Amino acid sequence: MDVSKVVEKDDVAEGKNKGSHSGYDAIVIGSGIGGLVAATQLAVKGAKVLVLEKYVIPGGSSGFYERDGYTFDVGSSVMFGFSDKGNLNLITQALAAVGCKMEVIPDPTTVHFHLPNNLSVKVHREYDDFISELTSKFPHEKEGILKFYGECWKIFNALNSLELKSLEEPIYLFGQFFKKPVECLTLAYYLPQNAGTIARNYIKDPEVLSFIDAECFIVSTVNALQTPMINASMVLCDRHFGGINYPVGGVGGIAKSLTEGLVDQGSEILYKANVTSIIIDNGKAVGVRLSDGREFFAKTVISNATRWDTFGKLLKKQDLPKEEEAFQKIYVKAPSFLSIHMGVKSEVLPPDTDCHHFVLEDDWKNLEEPYGSIFLSIPTMLDSSLAPKGRHILHIFTTSSIEDWQGLSTKDYEIKKELVADKIISRLENKLFPGLKASIEFKEVGTPKTHRRYLARDSGTYGPMPRGVPKGLLGMPFNTTDLKRDHLC
Repeated sequence: MDVSKVVEKDDVAEGKNKGSHSGYDAIVIGSGIGGLVAATQLAVKGAKVLVLEKYVIPGGSSGFYERDGYTFDVGSSVMFGFSDKGNLNLITQALAAVGCKMEVIPDPTTVHFHLPNNLSVKVHREYDDFISELTSKFPHEKEGILKFYGECWKIFNALNSLELKSLEEPIYLFGQFFKKPVECLTLAYYLPQNAGTIARNYIKDPEVLSFIDAECFIVSTVNALQTPMINASMVLCDRHFGGINYPVGGVGGIAKSLTEGLVDQGSEILYKANVTSIIIDNGKAVGVRLSDGREFFAKTVISNATRWDTFGKLLKKQDLPKEEEAFQKIYVKAPSFLSIHMGVKSEVLPPDTDCHHFVLEDDWKNLEEPYGSIFLSIPTMLDSSLAPKGRHILHIFTTSSIEDWQGLSTKDYEIKKELVADKIISRLENKLFPGLKASIEFKEVGTPKTHRRYLARDSGTYGPMPRGVPKGLLGMPFNTTDLKRDHLC
């Protein structure tokens, strides 16, 4: 989205009904990081922005909650884009735009993989250390491994030389061509390609290819053959270039800082504001209606809700753009997660425990299966202030479908939550931390229904995934829609 276009429009939408509010340049639905960045970028350019948040605090899946002295991250603790160099440090840039800067703690290991056949690989912050460890496990594939990750660096360096905007839109690349022709040609070449295809050009060992599948899965919930090469390269290289840096006080501080910056710029955020529909007038998005009947009008409407919530609930069926109908034929909802937040006694974890772990014990085929693989974050290994003294936080999550949790009575739902969580915790106890169950002092389990309820995500999904093998980024939807003044972020 070109923020200047929003600021320059001179046709202000007017409120027409009782209880309506107008005079805004833009309305942003949802205060997730995407929504807040869009809002603050507009605000610093002079736009009057209103952010509408259904919950009582900002952040969405990048929010936080507090229980019994613990501060839990709602979602992932692996934060990209938080470095102080390059052009891909998007969170740092977004905070700086509104005069904010957060203290961060460098994570020495992005993730520690625990994989079938007792394969253990640490993704060290230093690239050479990571490559040295990986090639020591597969010396016969050293050349192929170096070539694959070398291709990733070629793409990353091209990305890092540009002002990063919407790579899904070829028009953007064409506009940058005369400034950076070599870099743009590089990105154009890789735009229709996927990471798994590139990997197979250099690597033959199925276990190494499965490892690259796991690398892609932890950031996209699909295997390497379904992950656009450009997306994979950005993540697989930025973890070494800028590194993973954890914000002191927890991930929720990002949303709080952006919100403070937004208000300082003269814009607004409204909580407990449940948007139920986008108001359309002559094919234009002109405002929104809340569940309590209030209406707000603006020149532009930006939705930070999922595509399914935006086009399936906020817009009437007759207003569904044709491009969205085509999109839903190619993409489906990615699975949601079962999440477990725990507080445990510190002594159950060895002092040199890494912050992030990925566990797939027995069979590579289980990588994409529900409950097949486990991602574990222990943010207190970096910031002990998040938990009471002598305690650690464990945030465990694994893919799960909402269909697996429907049709249950309240009693059966609670019983099932405990049974499934117990199995997941037992796997971590057997693989990583003997005595884990006995050390638990706090535990809270969330299902896809929890994610749907508190984060307003249709079926608890965290985004789209392709039905088959996509053409890299070419099939990805744009951040604009066929509706005038309607954008996605």
